[in-house]
Amino acid sequence: MRERPSHLEDRLHDALVTWGIHVVALDHVPLGFGDHHWSAIDTLGRRWFTTVADLGHKPHLGLDPGSARRRLEQAMDTAARLHDVEGLGFVVAPLRTPTGATLVSIDDRHVLSVFPFVEGVSGVELTADRRLRVLDLLARLHRRGAVGAPAVPVHLRGGDRLSRLLDHPTEIGDTGPHAGPTAELLAEHAAPLRERLAEFDRDTEALREAPTVTTHGEPHPGNLLWLGDRPLLVDWDTVGMAAPERDLWSVTGDPAELDHYARVRGHRPDPALMDLYRLRAELQDLVEFVGRFGAHHGGGADDEQAWRGLVAVVERLATRSGVP
Repeated sequence: MRERPSHLEDRLHDALVTWGIHVVALDHVPLGFGDHHWSAIDTLGRRWFTTVADLGHKPHLGLDPGSARRRLEQAMDTAARLHDVEGLGFVVAPLRTPTGATLVSIDDRHVLSVFPFVEGVSGVELTADRRLRVLDLLARLHRRGAVGAPAVPVHLRGGDRLSRLLDHPTEIGDTGPHAGPTAELLAEHAAPLRERLAEFDRDTEALREAPTVTTHGEPHPGNLLWLGDRPLLVDWDTVGMAAPERDLWSVTGDPAELDHYARVRGHRPDPALMDLYRLRAELQDLVEFVGRFGAHHGGGADDEQAWRGLVAVVERLATRSGVP
């Protein structure tokens, strides 16, 4: 997130003490979208990376703060277990408090998690060699069975409300500067967006029948941290039990590279499932962006970033070819 929520910083100092971290410096890190991040330095000169999640803007985890928190806590516990118990060193996992918690509340809506600070490079273009390294990493992850990860629901959280808004776009209301443009965008592209929703609903039985493994959910370049030629995976709030294709579609569609994964993992990826998970991810993004502008918003830098994301995902979905 780009905007610095300074009203949270005093509470952030207090919450970090739960981990025994007494902060002398906090620097907001304008990184990614959805969560707020700070780099923290404590009285011993140690550096930490902190993430504050707004539970009111986590529809992929739950449509209300209480359910979103429970799902997020389960995800963070899974990431910690993958690193601490399963020995997966590529998992950049949250640190536990002395009582074993991976999340601490800042207020009724915001929760804090703390990570080791890792000096690495993110957003690196995935060359052929790097894609193979990521596929090897995912093969190791996918060998893990049920390690406490939540099941990824087949249905689309918030899909019903999106369907209603496609029929009646003005029902989004007057919630801020992007509400009207969002209604206009949905009205303009209502027909192809309905087709994409119907396509997903028609094909979801394939997701129900597919064998599941532990998946990250979003192993794209923004969630990969490179230490030289070694990839690490960050941002585990999307971890869940699902078919391995949930991870693979965002890494490669190259048949030779998928053959490499099949040799390493012992599972041959299904291109139809990969495409279905791509569609699901884009529809979930659409739900989240529309939900943001259907709630009160002020039109700051974060909203501008979200608006660009909404326009881009609508354009992709509207021009997408149907899947047989």
